[in-house]
Amino acid sequence: MRSGFLALILTLSTVVSAGVLEDVRDALDHNNFSAAEATLRSYRSQHSADPQYLEALSWMARATLAARQYKQADTYARQTETLIAQQLKHRSLDAEPHLPIALGAAIEVESQALAAQGDRSQAVALLETALRNYGSTSIRARLQKNFNLLSFEGKAAPPLHIAKYIGPKPPSLTQLQGSPVLLFFWAHWCGDCKFEAPIITRLKNEFASKGLRVIGPTQLYGYAAQGDDAPPQKELAYIDAVRQRYYSGLLDMPVPVSKANFNTYGASTTPTLVLLNRSGHVALYHPGAMPYDDLRSAIEKVVNN
Repeated sequence: MRSGFLALILTLSTVVSAGVLEDVRDALDHNNFSAAEATLRSYRSQHSADPQYLEALSWMARATLAARQYKQADTYARQTETLIAQQLKHRSLDAEPHLPIALGAAIEVESQALAAQGDRSQAVALLETALRNYGSTSIRARLQKNFNLLSFEGKAAPPLHIAKYIGPKPPSLTQLQGSPVLLFFWAHWCGDCKFEAPIITRLKNEFASKGLRVIGPTQLYGYAAQGDDAPPQKELAYIDAVRQRYYSGLLDMPVPVSKANFNTYGASTTPTLVLLNRSGHVALYHPGAMPYDDLRSAIEKVVNN
């Protein structure tokens, strides 16, 4: 009887914890910042600054950044980071799911708020420190993404890990110098990637005569269809099945399979598009999908130089 009661309490606690995230995000979706703050105050008075609270607080930082309230966004981000530092005295960052989401978002917001207010160098320094401190955790790619957004364009593209691949054998980026190259980071579960594929197929065909090459890095996630756990070989087979079904216009695209590529290029968002000029330097770094016209314009500038 007692164990059943404890199980009920744990279940109710989980529901309440999930509720604070839903309630805060719902209020923010309606631009009701005061309601979101009230929800956070009420929850903290009952549950303290637990990981669920901290993830909800990080959404306050994201929302105020989106509203261009940079000082307030910075305040929420720093509050989140300070409270997480207290949590990390007793547990590792990846011991549960909410803390890494909250910390990754907080550092992202703080860096973007600094850059938006003209302090780009301090934003870069913040991200360099974060990469040193958390480079071996699950937020590595997210931190690298934000670092790359501020510093990647104009730099030589890092080499890709190409030992494991699907489709044609990938050439090294050094071998491709002299040709413009589009790196299309994608994931087998990613709907936006599937919507981007016809755009990339069309542009690949349009600019083939100008030498455009497309490489499609992906990585293993540990699961396949319906989120079922999958060992590497089973997931690789699933990725190939997804590639043939949804990327039929890109079957000649080499697909290196490596988490290291996603970390190096900061591809925590899929798709991530990276365009290299003929000398192998980054001309465009874009986390997220791009419309045809915007991506075509970027490619046209590279192929004509």
